[in-house]
Amino acid sequence: MPKTYFRILLLLIITGCSSTKNAKFDDYIFKTKSEKQAYINSYDKALKLWDIPHSEENIKTSYGTAHVILAGPKNGKDLVLLHGMDASSTMWYPNIKPLAKNHRIYAIDFMMEPGKSTLTSKSLSSEDIVILYNEIFDHYKLKKFDIVGASRGGWIATLLATQKGNSIDKVVLLSPAQTFKFIDKVGKTTSALMLKLFPSEKKFGKTLNTFSSHPEKISPVYKKQFYLANKYAKSNSSMFKMHPFSDDELKLINSPVLVLIGDHDVINSEESLERAKKYLIKAKTQTIKDAGHFLSIDQSKIVNDAMIDFLE
Repeated sequence: MPKTYFRILLLLIITGCSSTKNAKFDDYIFKTKSEKQAYINSYDKALKLWDIPHSEENIKTSYGTAHVILAGPKNGKDLVLLHGMDASSTMWYPNIKPLAKNHRIYAIDFMMEPGKSTLTSKSLSSEDIVILYNEIFDHYKLKKFDIVGASRGGWIATLLATQKGNSIDKVVLLSPAQTFKFIDKVGKTTSALMLKLFPSEKKFGKTLNTFSSHPEKISPVYKKQFYLANKYAKSNSSMFKMHPFSDDELKLINSPVLVLIGDHDVINSEESLERAKKYLIKAKTQTIKDAGHFLSIDQSKIVNDAMIDFLE
């Protein structure tokens, strides 16, 4: 019943926002030019929170333009960062300094979410997502690289790691959504769905309290961007396509995998870690105390230390 309730709410959101598709402004994510520009302005301000030298590039792919943020030493080991849902690559601001110390960073904005990437094709299937990211990896000639994925980004990282002949060395999954099991506490996550349907500052605050054990740690600058992502972006059906991976699919992953979840996470539970340990060939798991789904912000130092220790 909880899964059905969750899907019905998603359907309501999608149909409730479908009328925006008839607007003259043709953009997969945003409803108007002014709203898109307001979001981009907030993105640029949030990116300054990285506080390290970086550059931004737009890469043409078969599905549109992929926006990639590059940082770290050019001779460092390549590390791809895949952000959480609606979070964009700016979300890595509490983690980027230690990650970029010895790694060459490639932070990619997902085309089907608010960010600076632009989707010009239809909604992406799982097969399309694999092709898209492999085109980006080929563009940068990435071989034997590491990958860190948070929430939906963790699901994408897992999808890529299951592919035969992939070039991924190590994988870090930060509370990956819909990866080892369906959402753990569906009832508590409805605040995020209601925020999409009826965006308001009050609902946004409630959502942060649900997904973060320490929302006070989230930068006000980043909060503004994250709120505009929820307020201005159209909803889409892509969540319907995210299903937990089967036992056999997980067994295909030969790379060492680190799975981290917060002890107050509403997306995953210890059950997720047990399944990871059972079916991933080289799994390491850890529960981060006093952390929610936004564990990379809630307990950034502990998460950063765990990632660096695993990757290096």
